[in-house]
Parts: sequence; structure tokens; C-alpha cells
Amino acid sequence: MKLPNKSLGQHWLYDEKTLDSICLDAEIVDGDNVLEIGPGLGTLTARLLNFGAKVSALEYDHELFLGLKENTKKRLHNSAEIDNLDVVEGDIRNFDFSKMPQGYKICANIPYYLTSNLLRRLCDTESKPERVALLMQKEVTQRVVAEDGRMSLISCFVQFFYDTFEGTPVPAGLFTPPPKVDSLVLILSRREKPLFDVDQKLFFRLIKYGFAGKRKNLKNTLSSGFGVSKDKIESLLDQAVIDSNRRAETLSLYEWKTIYDLLDTLSTE
Repeated sequence: MKLPNKSLGQHWLYDEKTLDSICLDAEIVDGDNVLEIGPGLGTLTARLLNFGAKVSALEYDHELFLGLKENTKKRLHNSAEIDNLDVVEGDIRNFDFSKMPQGYKICANIPYYLTSNLLRRLCDTESKPERVALLMQKEVTQRVVAEDGRMSLISCFVQFFYDTFEGTPVPAGLFTPPPKVDSLVLILSRREKPLFDVDQKLFFRLIKYGFAGKRKNLKNTLSSGFGVSKDKIESLLDQAVIDSNRRAETLSLYEWKTIYDLLDTLSTE
């Protein structure tokens, strides 16, 4: 059996109860089209097939790619289910999501180093999945699902496009080899449409400016970002009924939208 590759962040998860819980987090039902990222030895792949899914398994490691069908088949309740598995060699960082059928889902135990890139790609793609269950670092999952007062740039970005939830917790000891931290499934449920009808580039530029300086207040970060005086920013925030001394992480997306709606006052004053 292939040993995990540390450089690729590989940690094998064998516990069937936990694997089934991840499938339940993704709400896998018979006939679902599922993209699995980094299937490894096929442990989660087999559970997805047992749930009746049609699985596109994207594997970056060439050796694992070659052995995936055989490894998965050994784990199936019904070997005929292997016909619902399509093994693809490739890198999720340049994967074309438009190749997936409409209404597809994603279910995966992903290496921690892929987390930020993948979340951004799931927000940027026009072919967004209907539902996502990603087993990832506990701290990152908690950051993505954070509520007002603890928001971050990534939580703002993801929550604009998806409803977010915590799923199955997975202690480090269930992995081989065990990672240094515990894991927690991040569940994403695609919104029928983005949270607001806005110029998304401008909206997220506003938020990026707000988060640009750690421990700096909005008056300073937005003044620097937009290249206008602090007085103008203070006036803008006064109109939005937002204290200019607040920091970006304390704002809700709805408060960012209030500021966005007033941005034209910066250029007309």
C-alpha cells in the first residue's frame, strides 16, 4: 500500500463511520453527480459509490491515479458500483468546473495547503456546485463559517455565494499519519443567487481595502485603499451609521453593502 506523501499533504482516513458522515454532510443521494478531490486510496470514493453517487475522482498523484479503481473496488459492497466511477488525473487548481453536470456536488478530504485556493475557485467559477462537503483544518472551517464580529476576508467572500455550516468533526488521531491539528467538515450550500446584486469587483475591492490593515480601523484602511481623506471616509461611514473606529472583522456583509451603496459620494464631493 502506498505511503502518504508529506509534500502533498496526504493523510489517509479509514474510519467508515466518519466517511459515511462526510457523505451525509454532502447530502449524497442515489444518482448524484459528485466531484471528489484527491481520492487517494479510494476510502471515501467507495462510500460515495455505496451511497449511489456517480463519482468523478480527480487525483493529482500519478501513482494513486493508476491504482484508484482497483483500490476502490476492494472496498465496495457491490463491485458493480465501480461502473459509476470515472477516474481523472489532474490538479484541482486548474480544473474546469464547467465539465461537471448541472447540480453536481463536491465531497472531499483535501490537503490543507489547497484550502484557500479551492475556496476562491468555488466562488469565482460560473459552474458552482449545489453542495460541498470539504474535510479540512478545523480552524479554517470555523473561520469560513464565522458570524458578525469574527468575520474575515475569506468568510465574506464565501458567504456571499454560499450558506455555510459546520459538519462532522474529525480528530487528528483518525488519520494515518495523524496531522498536527483536528479537522472539521465545511459545508457549503449554494445560494440561488449571490447575496446582493452589486458590481462584485467593486464590492470585494471595498472589503479587501477594509481588511488590508490588521488592527486598523475602517477610517484608516478605507482612506488608504481608496486614496481619499480620512474626513471623506468618516463622512461616508456616518451616512452608513457605522462607527469609523470599528475594524473590518466586526462588520456584517449587510453593513458592507450599506457602505457600497454610498461609495459614489466619494467621487461627487
